[in-house]
Amino acid sequence: MKIKTLLIVSAIGIALATPESLQAQAKPKPVKPDVGDIKDDAKERPKFDVEKIKERLKTAFEKRKKNRGDAKKHGHKVKGKGGKGGGAFGKLVHDDEKIKELRESFKAAAKEQHEKVKDLHKQLKDASDDDKDGLRDSLKGLRADWVEGMKGNQEEVRARLKEIREEFKNKRDEVIDANDDDGDDDPGE
Repeated sequence: MKIKTLLIVSAIGIALATPESLQAQAKPKPVKPDVGDIKDDAKERPKFDVEKIKERLKTAFEKRKKNRGDAKKHGHKVKGKGGKGGGAFGKLVHDDEKIKELRESFKAAAKEQHEKVKDLHKQLKDASDDDKDGLRDSLKGLRADWVEGMKGNQEEVRARLKEIREEFKNKRDEVIDANDDDGDDDPGE
């Protein structure tokens, strides 16, 4: 009993004495190089070539100018709020009746496909080894049919989107050219 208490007291004493014996020390500062070393490094580094920088800026400005000219040729891109591209165009697409029909028919086909696959998986659990191969083949066939149906649906949606783009295409250049050909010599009047 005395040995047990002696061990407990000594363990507590060591635990309390340990933080006092440790002292916090600052990290040693790194050794700075001599001033002579810095001057030697400065001589070795290449200096900026002002002519190269001017040449790069000139090519960048020309490229920007060219791209701005191309933007006029391609026409204005419709953009909605919040900086997202195509926000206003997206509203046109969401409100389109044919797109809505395609979306709803696709959802119905997806539900039907999901039910078929679910039923086949249930049958697959209860089937024997010989029947499982046939069920797996039918699952693969369903998957292939589904992929073909998805591709067909995507093509129909893409075609309708192209029709919508053509319908709402910005024809301002044609209108401006038509107005210029009216014979007005003084555009300010």
